[in-house]
Amino acid sequence: MTTTRVRLPRQFRPTLSQSLTIIGLIITISCIAIALLAPTLQNIGWLQDPVEALANPIHEAPGADYWFGTTRQGYDVFSRTLFGTQAALKVVILATTISLILGVPLGLVSGYLGGRIDKVLLFFMDTIYTLPGLLLSVTLAFVVGKGVLNAALALSIAYVPQYYRIVRNHTTSVKTELFIEAAQAMGAPTSRILSRYLFFNVIQSVPVLFTLNAADAILILGGLGFLGLGLPPEVPEWGHDLRLALDALPTGIWWSATFPGLAMTTMVTGLSLVGEGLSDILNPGVKIR
Repeated sequence: MTTTRVRLPRQFRPTLSQSLTIIGLIITISCIAIALLAPTLQNIGWLQDPVEALANPIHEAPGADYWFGTTRQGYDVFSRTLFGTQAALKVVILATTISLILGVPLGLVSGYLGGRIDKVLLFFMDTIYTLPGLLLSVTLAFVVGKGVLNAALALSIAYVPQYYRIVRNHTTSVKTELFIEAAQAMGAPTSRILSRYLFFNVIQSVPVLFTLNAADAILILGGLGFLGLGLPPEVPEWGHDLRLALDALPTGIWWSATFPGLAMTTMVTGLSLVGEGLSDILNPGVKIR
């Protein structure tokens, strides 16, 4: 008996880019679900308290009792890894949202008005843009201190120039279009031109930048935590856990660093894949074939 293989028409076959985007979405949605469900899982007794050490601190290897093992300080690695997802999402969403709220309006105003305002803002933003993101975040973290909001503020400053530059460049191009000149000739106020005619024509790349910045922010937050500058010690955070695990690695406690590191890598990979997929969808003209 012979079997026939059903082949989908070419238009229904996912490309490699689409497949990677789907994988990225699955990873990202899974991370969000973990962050939302972690407190509930703890309340029903399926997760240990991430900030409560064992009564007799002793490191346990991964097994039936502790899936990811325990740290040398007696913390459950599985619980801290899951709650670390929640902390990362809080900081990253806040940081990227703050930078978007600041960068997009500044880019619109600078690109549309031009002149001295444009020169001053461009100089200021280019100065910030030339500084390495981690170095800038470390410096600001020293100033503002620890905490979710403070860490988000320290991260957001590094991303404001990126939103500003991409929106400003698009605005500079679009403001010479006929429909903008027609709105000006009809006496439309500047605020209306910016919000109604320009805004929706210059934000095509903002979702892509938002997603890629979120992936980058996770790495920088991990760096801040590793240096002891991110969140308070009582908040489960991957970078802080990696710092605690550093001294334990020579003693063979590999699991205390492996699982937080894998969680960070997985989340960054998922967001990066989503960002690349959005870039292909929103900017098909620059897609490499």
